[in-house]
Amino acid sequence: MFIRGDHVELVVGGRLDVRSAADARTVLHSAVDDGVGDLVLDLSELDSWDATGLGVIMGAHRRAGRCGRRLVLRGVPPQMQRLLVATRLHRILAIEGGIGVESLPRV
Repeated sequence: MFIRGDHVELVVGGRLDVRSAADARTVLHSAVDDGVGDLVLDLSELDSWDATGLGVIMGAHRRAGRCGRRLVLRGVPPQMQRLLVATRLHRILAIEGGIGVESLPRV
């Protein structure tokens, strides 16, 4: 897993899972704490995430809200869009361009 960027936009790539969760949490919390306005997470280079990785995203979302910021997801890969829909988190998280639920393939 890698994260590059600053307190305004971060690109997350690789696998966001139990092995990388602690490092990702540290970087995301620092980015939230050090900036103002929207924090954009570009997930277009993310290969996969597990429940722990999704928990890291939700934790950053909650922290951003407490800091008066908004976490915005950009470039969410289709398989991760399906997970957000299945867990109904697409209704809570800000997703740039939204998710076309009708266009997602059924699993």
